[in-house]
This record gives sequence, structure tokens and C-alpha cells, in this order.
Amino acid sequence: MKNNRRDFLKLSGLAGLGLASSGILSGYSPAENPGQDNILKLAKRVHKQEFNMSGYAAPKLDTVRIGFIGLGNRGAAAVKRMARIAGTSINALCDLRPEKTAASLDNLKKTAHKPVVYTDKEEAWKKLCERDDIDLIYIATPWELHTPMAVYAMNHGKHVCTEVPAATTLDECWQLVQTSERTKKHCMMLENCCYDFFEMLTLNMARQGYFGDIIHCEGAYIHDLLEGNFSKTKYYDMWRLKENIKHKGNLYPTHGLGPICQVMNINRGDKMDYLVSVSSNDFMMNEMAKELAAKDAFFKPYVGKTYRGNMSTTTIKTQLGRTIMVQHDVTSPRPYSRLHLISGTKGTAQKYPLPARISNSHEGWLSEAEFKAVEQKYTPNLVRKIGEMAKAVGGHGGMDFLMDWRTIDCLRNGLPLDQDVYDAALWSSILPLSEWSVNNRSNSIDVPDFTGGSWKQNLPVDISLSKGGTTGVI
Repeated sequence: MKNNRRDFLKLSGLAGLGLASSGILSGYSPAENPGQDNILKLAKRVHKQEFNMSGYAAPKLDTVRIGFIGLGNRGAAAVKRMARIAGTSINALCDLRPEKTAASLDNLKKTAHKPVVYTDKEEAWKKLCERDDIDLIYIATPWELHTPMAVYAMNHGKHVCTEVPAATTLDECWQLVQTSERTKKHCMMLENCCYDFFEMLTLNMARQGYFGDIIHCEGAYIHDLLEGNFSKTKYYDMWRLKENIKHKGNLYPTHGLGPICQVMNINRGDKMDYLVSVSSNDFMMNEMAKELAAKDAFFKPYVGKTYRGNMSTTTIKTQLGRTIMVQHDVTSPRPYSRLHLISGTKGTAQKYPLPARISNSHEGWLSEAEFKAVEQKYTPNLVRKIGEMAKAVGGHGGMDFLMDWRTIDCLRNGLPLDQDVYDAALWSSILPLSEWSVNNRSNSIDVPDFTGGSWKQNLPVDISLSKGGTTGVI
């Protein structure tokens, strides 16, 4: 198993910069493909909290000095967005591929940012983390590298923002929690969908009691990535295709899950109790591999593999008796849907696959004029302040810029981040937990309490913008 893992890391994203050759990272000792019994053990683990990172406000940073690791699709876009935010200094860039660092450097030519470049050396990303002029490490590498890089960065005194998912195993989830608590460094998963405009609208509506008591929520990531997963160029060394071979269950739960967890105050007044998950067979990925291999020998190693099923459906019960449904399908030719459904005792909201809708009765959805009135009343202050600028800068319609601006503003003003390490661990844990359930005839499995019981006292995410909001846009 160790040799298999080492071989995979050599082929994955930035792994050639140090993971493969250095063995186990300092402070990081992942289980080697933990078996079913180990997943059960880690799911039932009782956590004694060393320090509560929920609501934690780190010391103010007048200028947030940033180092980027991974400059592919997401990372390169993030560099350009951060360059538009005042009070930032992009001090370092790192990617295994020199052409990627060169492209990001080129994008920064007309700015005040003059980063040092790390590339094509085995220990490069680690050296970036060890610099004393970096406050925040921004990780946008293949999934399997997120946790080891985040742990290493926190152990070297850096706050961390990592792309989704933050972890792929329960062991990694616990590693993130323990390291963040011990170092008192933020570990935020970059769940940008929490900053989409309708999701933020419904969060504020929930805060103001529009929906009454929240009963049930649904989220999904249904996005046809079949051709992209088999592209030779879209994902470095076919890493995303390999993830669809390695795992079953919901590989990518956080886009749909994050916003509804915030609406339901999960980790902040309620917690997930247990889940069950069912998955269809794969009807498309192996067939695609066969078709491609018939024309190109490159794809022959991918024929006959056990791919994750087309559709994964996970149902979660919370401690307060509420329910959540999360779906994942990245291969079927369905219309894009990042389903966001809120169902309460007084009202309902839904977006995807149809446009956003709101209702306060069983008789139907509000009219367009009524919807606009609700939107005007409940638009949160963050959107009122920076929403139009975010749309102009871009990034998935502006939500990426909202996320980055808000994160930098919180760090500069010494405010708690909207997403903490417990959110990162919990939302990511759906991957291994759903996989266990699928492998065990959809039996239920406990969801770990990463907060160590502090969910009972943790306060909801503050979206009032009563503090902060001082960061400019260039």
C-alpha cells in the first residue's frame, strides 16, 4: 500500500515537489487507505477540544501576505482576484509546472506584487510554507494534497485557505482539526458556493425567521464533467479521473452542503448525527474509457476499472431531528444543478435546476414582483457593499471574489472567518462516510462531532458586517 500511495503522489499535481521523496511529512501521518473498521472507529471518535476555533479571531494583519500553491484552473484565477484586493501582498507562487508560475507572474506585471517563484524542485512548496514573510497559504492543488499541505503550513505558523474538499479521509479530517486547534491557525475550506448571491440571500432570510423553523434542506452537485475527466490536459496527470476510480459515494459534497449547513447552523447550535448513502452503478465512465481506448492506447489502463456510480444520494439526520439530502453526479447528461433547497415551517426557497424561487405557502411560488421585494428586503450587507464589484471582477459570477474579499477583510480586521476548520472537516467527511455506507449496503454510520461538543455553544456565522468592511478594491 505504501508503494502504491507513493507512486500516486509522484504523479499528482505538486507531489513531485516533495511529498513522494520525503516520506511522511512532519506532523502528518495519514492512515494508508483506512479499512472499513478504521472508518467506523474514526467516525465514533470522541474529541477533546484543545482550543475552540469556532468564533476565533486571530490577531489583525494590516497586510495579508499570501503564498499560492497550485496555479492550475482555480489557483491562477485566485491570484488575479487577490491582486484586486487592497491590503494584500502576493509574496510567493508555487507550481510543479514552470509555465504555470510564469503565466501568473505575467498576470501580475502591472501590479505592485513581486512574488518569489518556487517550481520544479522537490522541496519547493515546503520552502514556501517556511518563509517568514507569509501569513496565508492558499492551496489549489489536486485533492489528495490538500491536507498534507495545510497541516505543514499550519505547523509553520501560517493560516490556510484550501480548495475543496479539504480532506478525503476521516484521518485527514481529524488531522486538520487537531493541527488548527494546536497552532491556533485558521484552516478555511474555500467553499465559494456559500457566497453565491441566492445562497447568501436565503441565509439572511433564515436569520430573520422568514422560513420559520428549518425542517429539511437539499443540496447537490450535478455537473456533466465526463469529457473533462477524460481530458489529457484539463486535470494534471488525470488526477480527477483517478479519484473517480479510488472512491465510491459522494466525492464532491461541499458545494451543495456548505450553504445549507450555514442556514441550519450546523456546528453552531445543531450537529449532524448519522447518515446513509446509496449509489447507482457506473453506466458511463467505463464505457467512455472503452471508446477512447479503441482509438488511443493512452486510455487502455482506464478500461475495466471500478468507477464510482453515476448518482450518489446521501441522507443525513441532525441532532435536532432535521434532515439533509445531498446528491452528486458528474457523468450523466443532465442540466447543471447545484440544488439549493430550504424547507421550513413558514416558507421554502429553491434554486437549480430552475431559476431561484421563494414561497410562503403551498399554493405556489411568489410572483416576480414579490420575489424582487423579498430580495430587496433580505439582501445581506456584504452583497450590498461589494456585490456589484464582485460581479465585475468575476469568478463564478462573482461569488469567488466575494469569498476572497470577505476572507481578507476578516484577517485584516481580526474577525472570525465565516468557515472554520470544523466546517472544513465536517463537510469533507461526507466523502469517506458516504463511501462506507455505499460499501455496506447503505447502512447508517455516525458523523463525527469535530467540535468536541462545542456546537452547543458556538455562535452562528455573523453576516451582519457590523464589524470590518474596511478593505478596499483596486
